[in-house]
Amino acid sequence: MPPRIAVDQANSLNWAGYADVVHSGSVSYVNASWIVPSVSPSQGLKFVAVWVGIDGFNDSTVEQTGILAETYGGKVYYSAWYEFYPAASVSAPSSDVVKPGDLIVAWVQYNPGSNTFTTVLRDVTEGWTFSSPATSVPNAYRSSAEWIVERPAIGNSLTQLANFNTAYFGPQYTNILKTDYVMINGFQGPMGYSAFNPTSITMVNMNHLVLAAPSPVYHQTSFYVTWYASS
Repeated sequence: MPPRIAVDQANSLNWAGYADVVHSGSVSYVNASWIVPSVSPSQGLKFVAVWVGIDGFNDSTVEQTGILAETYGGKVYYSAWYEFYPAASVSAPSSDVVKPGDLIVAWVQYNPGSNTFTTVLRDVTEGWTFSSPATSVPNAYRSSAEWIVERPAIGNSLTQLANFNTAYFGPQYTNILKTDYVMINGFQGPMGYSAFNPTSITMVNMNHLVLAAPSPVYHQTSFYVTWYASS
């Protein structure tokens, strides 16, 4: 999934959620837990991705892993993936089934010895794990960590945002402790820790109509994102 398309510091055309925005070279690890949202089926083609990652808030790479839901013809299809943008995303095998309501734990890690990144996504409910190989990402600044709901782009056009209703992140909702954590300059702590500069991101369209917006962060680790409109 591509970097944030900024409208301003607080609004984006394609992201909703939170980012911890820090100095270049600071982020070495980020994790998350979330509940796979129940997407409402539609006849027209619509998408939503839920992911955790490093970079992309104010630079041109993203190291990330998450789930994707696409709906068309009255049906919804779920899958898992990782991506080292601008390289193409890699989908999990079809045997790694994703269902609404599943508990997901995922993380992205920078490996300083090899200057590479690895991703891991685990569906706790279904009992499978999907991991990336250690991958070099040129020009990765490691200047932000993110917990995001996104409407992806196909070609040069943003897709319609599928009605995901509500996406819940963090241990208050998943009961998976010490998730929605990040390591910045060697210190690991919750994403809402004030020194990490947590930034709320609302997804809007070109006319500033809100498409999706995050709640406040609860207990420094948990929040939810609510769907409002598709485009």
